[in-house]
Amino acid sequence: MKFTMIPIGLLGLFIASAFADYNININDDGNTAGSGQQTVSVNNEHNVANIDNNNGWNSWNTLWDYNTGFAATRLFVKKSCIVHKMKTDVMPSIQALDALVKEKKLQGKGPRKPSPKGLMYSVNPNQVDDLNRFGKNIAGMCQGIPTYVADEIPRANLFFYSEKCYSADILWILNISFCGSTVEN
Repeated sequence: MKFTMIPIGLLGLFIASAFADYNININDDGNTAGSGQQTVSVNNEHNVANIDNNNGWNSWNTLWDYNTGFAATRLFVKKSCIVHKMKTDVMPSIQALDALVKEKKLQGKGPRKPSPKGLMYSVNPNQVDDLNRFGKNIAGMCQGIPTYVADEIPRANLFFYSEKCYSADILWILNISFCGSTVEN
C-alpha cells in the first residue's frame, strides 16, 4: 500500500505544477532610469499571462489572453486601458514565456543578445463601448476606465511617424510603444 501511494503522490505533484500559476519577480538594481520591479504571472489553465510593472507614476499592467488573441495594457498614469491584437510571431507563446522568464532571471540583467523585439501601436482616440468583444479577462481589467484600441504601425511607416509614445518594456523580451493623442495628455 505504501508503494502505491508514492507514485500517486508524485503524479499529483506533476499534474498540479502543470496547471499552477507562478510568479517571477524581476528587480531593477538601484532603480535608476530603469523599470522598477516587474512581476510575471502565468496561468496555464486559462492561457493568460499578466505582467505588472511597478515604477511609481509610470506603473502599468499588461494582460495577454492567448485564448482570445488580444492583449491589454492599463496605464495607471494615464488612467486608461489600451487593447490590441497579440502579434504571435513576435510575442512569445505561453509555454515559451515560462522558459524565457526563468532563463533571463538566472542571468540577472537579461540577455546580452539578441536585442528585444519591438512593436509600435497607434492608439485610436475613440473609446471602446463594448469590452466584452475582447473576452472576460480583458473586460474585467479595463472595466470602468477609458479604453482604446491600438493598431500596429507597420515598420515601413515608422520613419514618418511623429506622435508621442508611451513605452511598456516587458522584461528583456519585448518593447511595446503606444503612440497617439490619448497617451500624450
